[in-house]
Amino acid sequence: MKLSVIGTGYLGVTHAAAMAALEHEVVGVDVDEDKVDSLRAGRVPFFEPGLPELLAEQVTAGRLHFTTSLAAAVEFGDVHFVCVGTPQKQGEYAADLRHVDAAFKALTALVGPADTVVGKSTVPVGTAARLARQLAPSGSSLVWNPEFLREGHAVHDTLRPDRVVLGVTDEQGLAVMQQVYAPIFARDTPTVVTDLATAELVKVAANSFLATKISFINAIAEVCEVTGADVVALADAIGHDARIGRKSLNAGLGFGGGCLPKDIRAFVARAGELGVDQVVSFLKQVDEINRRRRARTIDLARELCDRSFAGRRVAVLGAAFKPDSDDVRDSPALEVARSIQRAGAAVRVYDPEAMASAKDMHPTLAYAPSALEACQDADVVLHLTEWREFRELDPAELARVVRRRRLVDGRNVLDGAAWRGAGWTVRALGRP
Repeated sequence: MKLSVIGTGYLGVTHAAAMAALEHEVVGVDVDEDKVDSLRAGRVPFFEPGLPELLAEQVTAGRLHFTTSLAAAVEFGDVHFVCVGTPQKQGEYAADLRHVDAAFKALTALVGPADTVVGKSTVPVGTAARLARQLAPSGSSLVWNPEFLREGHAVHDTLRPDRVVLGVTDEQGLAVMQQVYAPIFARDTPTVVTDLATAELVKVAANSFLATKISFINAIAEVCEVTGADVVALADAIGHDARIGRKSLNAGLGFGGGCLPKDIRAFVARAGELGVDQVVSFLKQVDEINRRRRARTIDLARELCDRSFAGRRVAVLGAAFKPDSDDVRDSPALEVARSIQRAGAAVRVYDPEAMASAKDMHPTLAYAPSALEACQDADVVLHLTEWREFRELDPAELARVVRRRRLVDGRNVLDGAAWRGAGWTVRALGRP
């Protein structure tokens, strides 16, 4: 089939390359000429494991192209995926739908009865119905097909999803999506075919549940800290209950990134518009608990600096909001780093992949080219993004370059016994 993908950000590039890998002919569309030129050359403008190889392979094979002309893309394709961003509005909880609305306005003037438009952007419930009414005069079908990508696993999650959700308005749209995803459906991938509103809510409900689970274990971690209990052992114990499960019960610095925080806030905002804000008010607590862990991490570091950051050297290992990504949007690690810097410390940051992104967003921080150099003469080391490189650090080797052997494990993944055995004082969230 011939497909177009509108928007070549994280979602759009991944989806375009994956659809080409399924042997569709795909054209990606973006208004950014520099980005389009880079993608045409097979270069991905961000870090995502496996994606550069997949993109280059599909461009070379001639199945994947890029353009700045939406009209040309619509003329080329029969199915048009809208993959533009929906960031949080400045100063508000609500989602900013400007890019989605602009894309659909432009598409409405170009598509016809033979076309199918597929929304993949995360939007407030009710948005798809409004857009369907907008598209109606063109005669084209609308499908809402939310994405469930995990940064660091996006290629796998697109080609081998754990489920596919299709919000449809007619049989044409469903038939088209069955053709588009035929290789995926051939593997008996669980599929939910539903209405537009349910498809929209599936995404925000999933993210809200995940955020709640993470904040739940972080709330328990605070109780563990004042009682001397161990939140990791506790999570292992309750995780054996099949109704609960162990996944995402990892206490630590909390979640960040460009999706989870803004999506739960947009859900709260939309619920308020619908008059049911009270039933999701707990999500505000989820958000607050998540942010509290950043403050608690700073407190632990301050305690290890004899209760003052003034004149101290602090090493921060991690800038991305999670490993296997260079995404620094709402990064807990960088918020902690900036807060400690403002408190009077000299802070040096190192991350295996997110250095350029971090420097662009937070140029006043100091950056080091390696973990060892970031830790040179440090009074305290903060482990804030759980990269494999950091988990494999030799505590004895690091001990030779720091001023004081003091460590805060903000992700609860380091071997505390090994670090203490090398002479380190170790503090971790929710652990004695």
